[in-house]
Amino acid sequence: MGRSIYYFNPKTLSFEKKTFSWKDIIKRVLWFLATALAFSVVIVWISFYLIDSPKELMLRQENEQLKEELTRLNKRYDQLATVATDLQKRDDNIYRAIFESEPMPISERYPFLGNTQKVNSSTPTDASALLEEIHQKANRLTVSMAAQSRSFDTIVTLIGKKKQMLQSIPAIRPLPNCYEITSGFGYRYHPILKVLRPHTGIDISAKKGTPVYATADGVVSKQTPGGGYGNVIVINHGYSYQTLYAHLSKKAVKPGEHVTRGQVIGYVGNTGLSTGSHLHYEVIKDGVRVNPVHFFFQDITPEEYEAILKSSQQVNQALS
Repeated sequence: MGRSIYYFNPKTLSFEKKTFSWKDIIKRVLWFLATALAFSVVIVWISFYLIDSPKELMLRQENEQLKEELTRLNKRYDQLATVATDLQKRDDNIYRAIFESEPMPISERYPFLGNTQKVNSSTPTDASALLEEIHQKANRLTVSMAAQSRSFDTIVTLIGKKKQMLQSIPAIRPLPNCYEITSGFGYRYHPILKVLRPHTGIDISAKKGTPVYATADGVVSKQTPGGGYGNVIVINHGYSYQTLYAHLSKKAVKPGEHVTRGQVIGYVGNTGLSTGSHLHYEVIKDGVRVNPVHFFFQDITPEEYEAILKSSQQVNQALS
């Protein structure tokens, strides 16, 4: 049996049984439903926005780990960029300086400098922003390393040319066991006129028939200079170098023939305007005669060079 609801009527001063109309019943039902709905909304909001589900907790943890990994990757990139910058500095300031080459133009090495888009230098807190930053940096590093690779290809080419150039510089003595100079470079007494005149080479006294060596790689010239040189050989070495070997008794090479450093090209003699068996040797750079003694550096000890230099500085009578 359902419970009845009573209320106190002040007019009659007695408790009376309350009766409900259908309208009252509907209001109560609707109020109950509204209250339940509001309560449900609050519960759902708390569940979805204040309390993380296990799946959300796992995703949040994975996101944090991803951000930490991206941060480490960003630092790793910075280390690689430092190494790349060091390689570029060595390339520009050392390698190319050795091979007498201009550094790679900045516009070619860093083609992205004109790009107005900037990389955020601050540390991004969002994983996607950090990933985008790393992506941009990686692209730039790739472009920079491609340019550096091309630069190293150029260096390899320069090495080949430098090797050829070094082989073309007169660097050894033209006679074996040459330890002193009979007459040096500069003003010397003419053997016939007995007056001081420019001596454009050095005279090395040796027995007739002593082998004479090419002091660098080159091609035997068709040039036949006069001036009392007698049997003479001129070698064009390229890179603006020439050498001259005069007063030979016999030649061992022909004009147009390629010779290498250390190859026998002739033999000491006493031909032309000469007062004794010897070799007159000249080094010509850019068309100007220079002191050949300064080019004795590959097959000589410091003591031997000092002795040769001292003997070449004596102002005496030339043999030719």
